[in-house]
Amino acid sequence: MTSTLRPADPTGAVRRPGRWLALAVLVLAVLLVAVDATVLGLATPYISEDLRPSGTQLLWIGDVYSFVIAGLLVSMGSLGDRVGRKRVLLVGATAFGAVSVLNAYATSPELLILARALLGVAGATLMPATLALIRNLFHDPRERSLAVGIWGATASAGTAVGPIVGGFLLEHFWWGSVFLINLPVMAVLVVVGARLLPESRNPSPGPWDLTSVVLSLVGMVGVVYAVKETAAHGFAWATLAAGLLGAAALYGFVRRQLTLPTPLLDMRLFRGRGFSGAVLADLMTVLGLSGLVFFLSQYLQLVQGRRPLEAGLAELPAAIGAVAAGLIAGRAARRFSVRAVVSGGLAAVGLALAALTVIGQSTGYPLLGTALLVVGVGAGFSFTVTADVILSSVPKEQAGAASAVSETAYELGAALGIALLGSVVTGVYRGFTGPPGTPEAAHESLGGAVESAAHLPADTASALLDAARQSFVDGLTLAAGVGAAILLAAAVAAWFLLRGQKLEDTAE
Repeated sequence: MTSTLRPADPTGAVRRPGRWLALAVLVLAVLLVAVDATVLGLATPYISEDLRPSGTQLLWIGDVYSFVIAGLLVSMGSLGDRVGRKRVLLVGATAFGAVSVLNAYATSPELLILARALLGVAGATLMPATLALIRNLFHDPRERSLAVGIWGATASAGTAVGPIVGGFLLEHFWWGSVFLINLPVMAVLVVVGARLLPESRNPSPGPWDLTSVVLSLVGMVGVVYAVKETAAHGFAWATLAAGLLGAAALYGFVRRQLTLPTPLLDMRLFRGRGFSGAVLADLMTVLGLSGLVFFLSQYLQLVQGRRPLEAGLAELPAAIGAVAAGLIAGRAARRFSVRAVVSGGLAAVGLALAALTVIGQSTGYPLLGTALLVVGVGAGFSFTVTADVILSSVPKEQAGAASAVSETAYELGAALGIALLGSVVTGVYRGFTGPPGTPEAAHESLGGAVESAAHLPADTASALLDAARQSFVDGLTLAAGVGAAILLAAAVAAWFLLRGQKLEDTAE
């Protein structure tokens, strides 16, 4: 019988035929998730106008996806290791497309929040499976570094494609159309992936522990919910109870993993300083960035008056920088060092965020565009190298679980960032002093202020909008300053935690 795996060179590197075509299919899933995340921010002003959510509901629409996906990523990554990563990817991708239709036709804030939560359940299957399949497709470390770079670059490209396509759709159709762009990508992914992707799984997986799944979900959602509610509304006994329940569930999850013969997540992975340092760097980076990313589209549209397509094009430099950096990150880390590339990237993002603390209502685009370009380059270097470190530091049988830890850090950072920094923006915004007769809805969100101003006399409307926009900008610059401090602290931590860490050079 002829093997389908062929030695590529005298060093023993094994290269699978068709691996690059398979990678092209995998990055469609990454593109799907990235586009979905970016178009939501662009559509937020239209959702506010149509569904009229409260400020708290608007935050839930933005972060419930991250809550659910953070709670289920480890479980879904481990499920892929057990039943097959290709199977989990294709089933999850089909569900993702179906639930996107529910998002598009949501008729109330509550229904949209539910739809976003269901999308999180489906989305939890996608990212761990794609990275794990890359780990099993590419046995040569340098090829794998390039594949991970392409994977990350595609995610960044999605952040560029999403606003541009979304902006075009929002100018011609209703806001729900931005979710329907998932459907053609889904169709290609499922049909082509079924033929091209190889199946892979852990040959000795053990049972899938449902108790661990429940503990992981309850723990993540409980803790993040408590952080979000405390940041937004202050201390409350119900919030404290949710946080304690979540912490207890996470403690139970860790204890259970340490006692199970075949755990859902092997906690020994965290003993590796490189693995732990890379995971922490991802979490802190996304935490510091997510508040700015979530509110940037609102700033461009509702403060500076840009049309949706123009706002999407304005965010393009970040994606361009991330794509370029992601493709050369592995080579840079081998030439210099892992910690130099990761720490340097994080520091660059922190300095760019610090520069954004001086923006005002009429800030020119050169400052914004340059800052976004630096953010993209720094994040592209950091995320690509940390993903490579995480993948190469575990056996390929555990690739799904390790990839899930990486993505959990990303999604948890996004949820915490939107909760904490988003609450900073919302808290500062709500404190503005409007003219007499300002409706209460104007204090809930900037979108609410724009809607309220449309029904007021011209002088009152102008005064209301000026006060609301200035208050929103004040909140945004404060959040950028907090994000800058977080990123610079993460750069210092990565410098020490990733000391001596190197990317693999020896083929499997």
